[in-house]
Amino acid sequence: MSTRIAFLKGHGTENDFVIVPDPDNAVDLPPAAVAALCDRRAGIGGDGLLHVVRSAAHPEAKEMADRAEWFMDYRNGDGSIAEMCGNGVRVFARYLQHAGLVSEGDLTVATRAGVKRVHLAKDGDVTVGMGRALLPEGDVTVSVGERSWPARNVNMGNPHAVAFVDDLAHAGDLHAPPPFSPASAYPDGVNVEFVVDRGPRHVALRVHERGSGETRSCGTGACAVAVAAARRDGADPALTGTPATYTVDVPGGRLVIIELPDGEIEMTGPAVIVATGEIESEWLETAGL
Repeated sequence: MSTRIAFLKGHGTENDFVIVPDPDNAVDLPPAAVAALCDRRAGIGGDGLLHVVRSAAHPEAKEMADRAEWFMDYRNGDGSIAEMCGNGVRVFARYLQHAGLVSEGDLTVATRAGVKRVHLAKDGDVTVGMGRALLPEGDVTVSVGERSWPARNVNMGNPHAVAFVDDLAHAGDLHAPPPFSPASAYPDGVNVEFVVDRGPRHVALRVHERGSGETRSCGTGACAVAVAAARRDGADPALTGTPATYTVDVPGGRLVIIELPDGEIEMTGPAVIVATGEIESEWLETAGL
């Protein structure tokens, strides 16, 4: 490829992303190239990549084009495709605002997990309607070394295993995916959250994200944790009729998660554009683009 490709770098509570604007879906992004771009030593560096495409131009999003103009074609840091990324949606919306494509207020974003409602607030925070959580039945266990814990199976458009622990250090280094059982619970792998209590309706987590390793934050993971905590605490909004609000501390900051009585979940947190630039054509050729 002889031309350069524009990119941006952004993060949401330090969950960071390479952003590739490509309205017409003209840039081919094979897994190896995405992994190279996300490499923190030899590339730009990021937990994942946000490929910004008009819904009408992408075969996976055409059916959503009448409800959302823009599609978040999200890739994990290893180049694999993911259904959804909560922090990524916030950063995606911030990019659209940064580029002058949307303004403050409400918008919609198409994802592989469906169309998500987003609100860009004047104070800089971004709220995302994350949809409803699914709670598959069946016991799940996660392990680190000789320790193991029961985990709550929560699906937020992508799979999560939420384990409540006494100390976040018990999660280990999280370089490798924590083992889980039964294997049939997550045939395509899973995001694993280790959670401790910080106070009433206030928890903290560490997370191993499928395809990315330990990250500084995981938006869908924070939602899964809030749902699991509400069920543990007897605060299921569908039963109480009252919204359940949890503050979730992640290594990179803080998110606020609200689950409404109808099951809808809203996540609020910051989103920042850090830099813009161009990827050199020579590097693109060596990366296989």
